[in-house]
Amino acid sequence: MGSFSIWHWLVVLVIVALVFGTKRLRNIGEDVGAAIKSFRKGMQDGESADPAQLKADPPPAAPGATPDAQADAKASERNP
Repeated sequence: MGSFSIWHWLVVLVIVALVFGTKRLRNIGEDVGAAIKSFRKGMQDGESADPAQLKADPPPAAPGATPDAQADAKASERNP
């Protein structure tokens, strides 16, 4: 009673396919696969990155600059 046989899992698989549809399940599978692939690539890139190549913190704001001016400067950097 503790473990399920292959027939139990097949019935569960059929019920899930009927409830969600094969197209939605395929899309979910593709999304999960792409996320895992991206995560692995990020982990490999992170390990190979040289600490000297990592970006430093941005320089401090000019004296007398207001927070609104700083936000405007950042926005103009993102959208040239």
